[in-house]
Amino acid sequence: MASRFNALKADAAWQKVWDERKTFAADDSSTKPRSYVLEMFPYPSGRIHMGHVRNYTMGDVLARFRRMKGMEVLHPMGWDAFGMPAENAAMEKGVHPGTWTRANIATMKAQLKRLGFALDWTRELATCEPDYYGHEQALFLDLFAAGLVYRKESAVNWDPVDMTVLANEQVIDGRGWRSGALVERRKLSQWFLKITDFADELVDGLGALEHWPDKVKLMQENWIGRSQGLQFKFALTAPLPLAGGVGGGPDTTAATAIGEASPTLTPPAGGRGIDSVDVFTTRPDTMFGSSFVAVAADHPIARAIAETNPDAAAFIELCKRGGTTAAELDTQEKLGFDTGIRATHPLDTTWQLPVYIANFVLMDYGTGAVFGVPAHDQRDLDFARKYDLPVKRVVSEGDDEAPVFVGDTAWTGAGALVNSHFLDGMDIEDAKRTVIERAEGEGWGKGTTVFRLRDWGVSRQRYWGTPIPIIHCDACGAVPVPKDQLPIVLPEDVSFDIPGNPLDRHPTWKNVPCPSCGGAARRETDTLDTFVDSSWYFIRFASQPDAKPFDRTGAEKWLPVNQYIGGVEHAILHLLYARFWTRALKHIGMLDIAEPFAGLFTQGMVTHETYKSADGRWLGPDDVRDGIEIATGDAITVGRIEKMSKSKKNVVDPEPIVDQYGADAVRWFVLSDSPPERDLPWSESGIEGAWRFVQRLWRLIESDGAAKAEGDDIALRKLCHRTTVGIESDINALQFNKAVARLYSLCSAIEKAAPSADREEAVRTLLLLVSPMVPHVAEEAWATAGNDGLIADAAWPIVDPAMLVDDEVTIAVQVNGKLRDTLVFPKGAPKDAVEAAALASEKIVRLLEGKAPRKVIVVPDRLVNIVA
Repeated sequence: MASRFNALKADAAWQKVWDERKTFAADDSSTKPRSYVLEMFPYPSGRIHMGHVRNYTMGDVLARFRRMKGMEVLHPMGWDAFGMPAENAAMEKGVHPGTWTRANIATMKAQLKRLGFALDWTRELATCEPDYYGHEQALFLDLFAAGLVYRKESAVNWDPVDMTVLANEQVIDGRGWRSGALVERRKLSQWFLKITDFADELVDGLGALEHWPDKVKLMQENWIGRSQGLQFKFALTAPLPLAGGVGGGPDTTAATAIGEASPTLTPPAGGRGIDSVDVFTTRPDTMFGSSFVAVAADHPIARAIAETNPDAAAFIELCKRGGTTAAELDTQEKLGFDTGIRATHPLDTTWQLPVYIANFVLMDYGTGAVFGVPAHDQRDLDFARKYDLPVKRVVSEGDDEAPVFVGDTAWTGAGALVNSHFLDGMDIEDAKRTVIERAEGEGWGKGTTVFRLRDWGVSRQRYWGTPIPIIHCDACGAVPVPKDQLPIVLPEDVSFDIPGNPLDRHPTWKNVPCPSCGGAARRETDTLDTFVDSSWYFIRFASQPDAKPFDRTGAEKWLPVNQYIGGVEHAILHLLYARFWTRALKHIGMLDIAEPFAGLFTQGMVTHETYKSADGRWLGPDDVRDGIEIATGDAITVGRIEKMSKSKKNVVDPEPIVDQYGADAVRWFVLSDSPPERDLPWSESGIEGAWRFVQRLWRLIESDGAAKAEGDDIALRKLCHRTTVGIESDINALQFNKAVARLYSLCSAIEKAAPSADREEAVRTLLLLVSPMVPHVAEEAWATAGNDGLIADAAWPIVDPAMLVDDEVTIAVQVNGKLRDTLVFPKGAPKDAVEAAALASEKIVRLLEGKAPRKVIVVPDRLVNIVA
C-alpha cells in the first residue's frame, strides 16, 4: 500500500534546500535569454490572504516554467510599505508606524515562504527603508532639475478635526472617514509632477502594448482623455470688478500644464475687472443649443460675486463640502447659484445666457467654466430641469428636420444639425470644423487639444512617507536638498497624540539652515504620495547599486518587465504613473526605455460569502457554523459572495489551510477552479479536491516501477508529447486552469496504462509538467525516483514533432444528420472502404432495417452521413 505524502515535512525540507542553494537568485552576468516576471508587490497590512496567494502563484508558475525553458529569470519580491494604515495603527494602538510595518513584513514574508514561491529574496526591498526612499529623493531632485516638478496651490479635501488632507476615497457622504467632520475644500500649496507633458505619448504608447488587456488600455485612454475642441470667450454684458486680492487675474504662480487651458480673464479697457470668461468645449457643433454658462466655485468670477453677495458666499462654502474629482461630481446633486450677470453668445450678440456658479464645475478641469447644452448632455439637462432653463435640441435623431426635445434623457448620439442656422443639415464633425473655422476667423476662439489628465499632485500631509527633499527659505525660496545630504531620514521620535502631521511639530527635524544662504529655513513637511514609491520599484529590483538609484546598463538588461501580474483595481493610476515615471527617466537620459511593462495580466479576485450576526456585525468564516454564530448560538444572515475584505471579515487566512493540506494543495486550488482573469470563489470542497489530487500524484509516483515493464504504449507516448505542447501554450497564455485540466487527463491515462517503458517515461514527464504548479511533491518524487539534481533546475520535456502527428482518425457515422456510431480508420483511408465499413456497422444495419440508403456522403477523415 502506498504511503501518504507528508506535505508539511516535504514543504519545509525543500524550501530549506532552495534557500540554501539560492536556487531562484537571478544572475546578472548570465548569457541565457532573460525573462523578468513580476507581481505587484504587496502592502504589509498584517497577514497575506487568498488574493495574494492567487496572484503570486500565477507568477510563480510562469517563473518556474521559464527557468525550465532555459531562461535566466528575475522574479523578485518587496514591500509597498509606506501609507496611511500604518499611521492609523499608530493612533489606535500606540505603536510606531515603522514598528508596525516591519513586524507585518516579517509575518507576511514567512507566510509567502511557506508557499514555496520561486522568489529572488536577495533583491528584497521595502519602500519605507532609507536605502530605498533615499534614492527616490535623488530621482525627485533629478526631475526637479529637469523642470518636471513644480509647486502651486490646489484644491484638496481638508478634515478640520484631524487637520489633514483626505484622499477622495476617505470622504464618505461629505465627512471624514475617521472624524466624521464635514470635509472642506481648501487651497493648499502642493507639489506636482508634470505628467501632462507626456500626455500625448501616454495615449499613443498604448497602441504598442500588444500584450495588455484591451479593457485596461481603454481605461487609461479614457482617464487621459485627449479631446479636440474649441476654446473661446463669452463676453460679459457688463464688466465685473475683480475680487479683492485677486490682482489682474487668477494666481499667476500656478503653473499651467501643457495642453491645459488656464482661465484667462480679460480686464475691460480703461479699468480693472473681468469682461469675459473662457470656456473649452469638445462639442462646438452644439453652440446654438446653449442655455447657460457655469463657473466653478473658486473661479475668479465666483469670488468677485461673493465679495458683495452673502448668498453667493454661502453657496460657495456649500460647494467646498462637495467632491474634488469629476467622478464624484457626476454622481452628486447638481446645484447652482444665479449670479445675475449675463454672457453674450459669440454667434449671436443679441442672445444672452445666465451665468451660474455650479457645484459640478471644477477649477482644475479645463478653464473652470462650461456652457450648458441640456438637450445633448445629461448633466446639463438635470441642471436645466432643476432651474427651469431652456432645453433646445440642435442634433436630430433620424430624419426629422426640427425635432422638439421632450423628456429627461439627453440625446448624445449621432445625427444632423437642426435649429442651428448656418449649420443646419451638417453632420456633427462638419459642424465642429465649421464653428472652429468661424471662431478663428473672427478672433473669438481657437481650435485646441486638451486632456482630462491633470498633473500629478504628489504632496501628502502625512508622516509615514518619503520626505520631499526641499527646504523652504524666506530669502531663497524652495531650495533642493544637496544630494550628498540624502537620504533625509524620517525622525523616529514623533507622536500621534495630536491630530495632523507630526513632522509639522518636530522642531529639530523641521528647522534647518538653508543650503543656499545658510539662514534659518524649514524642511518640507509633506511626504510623497505612495504611488511614487511604486512607480520605479521594478527598476530598483533590476539594479541595486549602493551609490545611486540604479545602474542604467544593469537595469536595461532586464527591462521592460516581460510579464506583470496584478489586480485590475490598479489599471489606471499605478500603471499610468509607472509609465510616466519611466518616460520621465528616459527624458532626462537615465534610461532608454519608455514602457515599463511589456506584458500585463489582471487576475480576478478571490471571493467568499459574507456573514452578519443577528445584531448586524460582520462575522468571519471561522465565526460561523451551519448558519449559526458559534459564540452566541444565534442565527446569522448569509450575504453576497464578494471580494475578500478585512472590513467585511470574509477573508480566508491561507496559513491554517497550509497547515492542514500543505502548500501544493493551496497552489493547485487557486490555479484550477476558474479562468485566471475571473473571480475565484473559495470553497472547502475545492481545497479538499486539490489535496486529493496531490495524494493521487504521490500514489502514482510510488506505484511506478512496481510492476515489470513490458511492451510499448505508443498512444500514451503521443499523449505525453501533446500534453507537453498544450501545457506550454497554456502557461505562456496564463491559462492555468486549462493546463490543470490537461494534467488531470494525463494522470488518468497513466493510471489506466499497463506497465511499460512508455508508462515509466510518462510518469517522469508528468512530474516535470506538474512541477511549476506543485513543486514540493514534484521535488520529493524526483528525489525518490533517484534523479540527479533538483527538479526546479531540470529542463522542460523535449517534444518530438513526429509524436504530434495523428496516423489514425475517428470518423463520425451519421444517419439523417444524427450521430449513430464512430469508427477508427488509418488517416487518409479510401472513401469506398470507409463507406463500406460504415454500412456494415452493426448499429447502422439495425437502424436501416434492411433498406438501402438513398444517399451516402463521405467527408474524408471526418464523417459519413447516410441519408435513409
